[in-house]
Amino acid sequence: MPPRASKRKSAPPNSSTVTSSDGRSVSSKAKTKGMEKIDRLFNSYANSSLGVIDPDGIEALCSDLGVDYTDVRILMLAWKLKAGKQGYFTQDEWRTGMKALGVDSLSKLKKALCELEIEVGKPTNYEDFYTYAFRYCLTEEKQKSLDIDSICELLNLVLGSISSSS
Repeated sequence: MPPRASKRKSAPPNSSTVTSSDGRSVSSKAKTKGMEKIDRLFNSYANSSLGVIDPDGIEALCSDLGVDYTDVRILMLAWKLKAGKQGYFTQDEWRTGMKALGVDSLSKLKKALCELEIEVGKPTNYEDFYTYAFRYCLTEEKQKSLDIDSICELLNLVLGSISSSS
């Protein structure tokens, strides 16, 4: 006797396994498109010969965002990007940070800066941010401390971020 046909409907295909005409999965295409937008944003500020966003690129980014390059939110952005060198964002740092922020355009980045202020205001994040900010200001290899003027500026900047986000 032949097996009975099942009356259960088959499960709908998983969206991550749906393929398009070019053979790539639909979710893979969406991720690629999102990464392309992130890369385009990066490239619009990057120094093409260095392959990084350098201080000039950061100033241009700040100008387009309508914030001063000394604004604490730029330090918060560097924290979120986990930038390793002051005044520079690598493409990998940019990609990782933008994905974490859910940002792929300048307008979304502008909104994310406001959200970063709130995020940094949380006690556990604030401690992490302060530690990052201190290390970020260490510009010399094997440097372990900051001069008094630099630490005063850093404290004003970082402590000011608490009062503005509270």
